[in-house]
Amino acid sequence: MCLSVQTIRPKEGWQVYSSAQDADGRCICTVVAPEQNLCSRDAKGRQLRQLLEKVQNMSQSIEVLNLRTQRDFQYIMRMESQIKGLRSKFRQIEADRKTLVNKNFQELKGKMESLQPLIPVLEQYKTDAKLISQFKEEIRNLSGVLMGIQEEMGAYDYEELQQRVLNLENRLRNCMSKLTCGKLMKITGPLTVKTSGTRFGAWMTDPQASPKNNRVWYMDSYTNNKIVKEFKSITDFVAGVESRTYNLPFKWAGTNHVVYNGSLYYNKMQSNIIVRYSFETGRVVTQRALESAGFHNVYPYTWGGFSDIDLMADELGLWAVYATNQNAGNIVISQLNPDTLQIINTWNTEYSKRNAGESFMICGTLYITNSHLTGAKVYYAYSTKTSTYEYTDIPFHNQYFHMSMLDYNARDRALYGWNNGHQILFNVTLFHIIKTEDDS
Repeated sequence: MCLSVQTIRPKEGWQVYSSAQDADGRCICTVVAPEQNLCSRDAKGRQLRQLLEKVQNMSQSIEVLNLRTQRDFQYIMRMESQIKGLRSKFRQIEADRKTLVNKNFQELKGKMESLQPLIPVLEQYKTDAKLISQFKEEIRNLSGVLMGIQEEMGAYDYEELQQRVLNLENRLRNCMSKLTCGKLMKITGPLTVKTSGTRFGAWMTDPQASPKNNRVWYMDSYTNNKIVKEFKSITDFVAGVESRTYNLPFKWAGTNHVVYNGSLYYNKMQSNIIVRYSFETGRVVTQRALESAGFHNVYPYTWGGFSDIDLMADELGLWAVYATNQNAGNIVISQLNPDTLQIINTWNTEYSKRNAGESFMICGTLYITNSHLTGAKVYYAYSTKTSTYEYTDIPFHNQYFHMSMLDYNARDRALYGWNNGHQILFNVTLFHIIKTEDDS
């Protein structure tokens, strides 16, 4: 769900709240643009809307009037039969006045009283007739106004207006193409995709893949395994229809693997070596030791499971999150070259790796949870752009009580999780500010 935004000043940039919806890459965004006077016919648009509302109100009034008229018509039909009976009664009295007795008089009086309601009905008919006449005149005037507006706009103006709409759509698409980074505001869900495997594991898609490529990779357990299962789509994954199986040359450690641009990156068991494995060739492309990084439960997350080295990807590239003795067991962030696995840059944080439940990168900011159990929340955020941190309070629903994997997918704008044997997805809401040309 997207957050609501208040009206912004004309000079401010485009403001966008966005939220990923599913693993197929679909995203719902709310865009609040500056006032650009994109359509010069706003006054005519308002006039047309007002006229439309007027027509709708008139239609409702006429419908009520029609129902009331039908009701009253039935009532008058009943009155007509009573009047005929009263007429014959008067003829009888006129023929023989001597037969007029008290009983007949009372009967006549009752007939007259029953006709009393006919008087307001007739008065109402007069009022209704005036209303109908007014409605006809008003509709006649309204038709003239609408025809005038139509003639004024003309066919060329309609095409021009349609072109303006298309131009606005193109501008919005260009805006969304720049919508790559934002600040985490909210986590919603989860959506349980499947229940399978052991309590610990990893599943993922490739954030660099084309929109038509929705392959899923599945790696059960956190140790003593080297079998990767591939599925052509989420649908096949849920149905258990495997398309291929890969037998890795080395067993993995932990659950913090990532697929990026067609390659699997994982931590080789009982080492601080990172392995890059190509799915296309079925071979190891390169492997490199992450110098000084703790491994084999020296600096794991709170749940253990040899989760010392966490590999992840975001909009800015490939990352490794780990801890070193030199940084007193606190989290270290390194950006990696995805081809060579060489370190591009490194940031030292002051957050203890052993006190972190899980972590994930979004737009160059590392978000850290304070636990892997119920009640966990995103508690700490470190920006590699500014080399600064802040404490946050972003809760998420740990539905199955034990989180052993939580990774962000930039294409899907979602968090993939392994929650006590359940493969789940969280939606994320990001806040973006896109500067316009006037702001530059």
